[in-house]
Amino acid sequence: MSKQTLGLLGLGVMGRNLALNISDKGHTVIGHERDAALRGTARQAGLNVADTLDAFLTALPSPRVIWLMVTAGAAVDEVIASLLPQLSPGDLVIDGGNSDFHDTERRAKDLKEHRIGFLGIGVSGGEEGARHGPSLMIGGEQQGWETISNLVVSIAARARDGTACAAWLGEGGAGHFVKMTHNGIEYADMQLIAECWDLMRRGLGLDASGAAEIFKGWNEGPLASYLIEITSRVLTQLDPETSRPLVDLIADSAGEKGTGRWTATAALDLGVPAPTIAEAVMARAVSARLEEREYLSELLSKDLGRAVGLDVTTLERALLAAKIIAYAQGFALMDAGSRHYNWNLALDQVARVWRAGCIIRADFLDDVAVAFTEQTAPFNLMSAPGLADRLTEHLSDLRIVVAEAARAGIPIPALSSALAYHDGMTSARLPADLIQAQRDYFGAHTYRRTDRSGDFHTDWTGSE
Repeated sequence: MSKQTLGLLGLGVMGRNLALNISDKGHTVIGHERDAALRGTARQAGLNVADTLDAFLTALPSPRVIWLMVTAGAAVDEVIASLLPQLSPGDLVIDGGNSDFHDTERRAKDLKEHRIGFLGIGVSGGEEGARHGPSLMIGGEQQGWETISNLVVSIAARARDGTACAAWLGEGGAGHFVKMTHNGIEYADMQLIAECWDLMRRGLGLDASGAAEIFKGWNEGPLASYLIEITSRVLTQLDPETSRPLVDLIADSAGEKGTGRWTATAALDLGVPAPTIAEAVMARAVSARLEEREYLSELLSKDLGRAVGLDVTTLERALLAAKIIAYAQGFALMDAGSRHYNWNLALDQVARVWRAGCIIRADFLDDVAVAFTEQTAPFNLMSAPGLADRLTEHLSDLRIVVAEAARAGIPIPALSSALAYHDGMTSARLPADLIQAQRDYFGAHTYRRTDRSGDFHTDWTGSE
């Protein structure tokens, strides 16, 4: 494999670790960072760092390849604007941040006018992934991908079969759209797990240590995944000062950086139902209203008891069913995005890219990849052979969990929305007939009939 030289601009935690990964694979990396302290840290780690942007650009052979690892948003535009006067036709700029795919589409078009290539690469796996092998989702012109593919494949995580978890997925913002959806599924996955923890704690009376053992056992079965694995580890961590489980001392107000909201918004824009992803975002918003929750819990106290109808096996099966449903929503969103933006995403390839290196990596993704390889239309992941059997087998467990949680007053927005999505998508007829009648009543929006074609309006009040 040929070795390449690339410039990496932005040497924060992610950029520095990515540069070290690239260097370890035998490629030449020249870094630059405006912050002097970060430049010093990168040098101490053994990286070649240019002090100025001019020195950085001069050191790169032509055509230059420049990988940006800067904060998404305006900062990316500012960096590109500072680079543009000194770039030449044939140079390639890569944005490896968590950029909005709309911005990536715009930047690709703008730079194309200057005959400069542009790739948007979704990088998943956090600090550890950047250093030792991330999952990489590439979007942009295929020519740009061909320029950098050897390097990108060399630094990517490897699935159990040895396949690199990196792939060119389509033009423009395809890579960042897939990364956005990954993060949306991540939100849902984390919320589903958190709700199971809450049911164990409040519904079954388990402490953190007992719950940790259950999650550890789950990680040896069909739920085996990075998030289940770290959940078990998190729950065993003790606070060094009090010797209490650290999780019990962490404020229950979840943060977020926006990619979950982007996913929910994209689903709304494309008309794709993704309620479990949306509810995961909303659950974080609810958690953030800490003072309001504390006040209302005193004012409107609930008669809470144990969810006596639950056991850990039922909970495990319910989580697997909800996980299948949440992934079905995410993949339906990518399918719709692919068709709307003409990306021609290969969804089996997306599933394979996620098998290692990324936050939602899971054994279950092997089955997802096979499902999309053998798909028939109309297709929803819930109907895939193998997955459909598991979903059917465990759906009654999900119903039990939702019912028992409601009875005990324990909020499970992600689990309950997953069940509602399933029941809605498997209903041949829904009460939207009444909604259409209401809309026609107050707004003359018309409706369609089941027994004939065309649009119809009724004079509901006899005033016309």
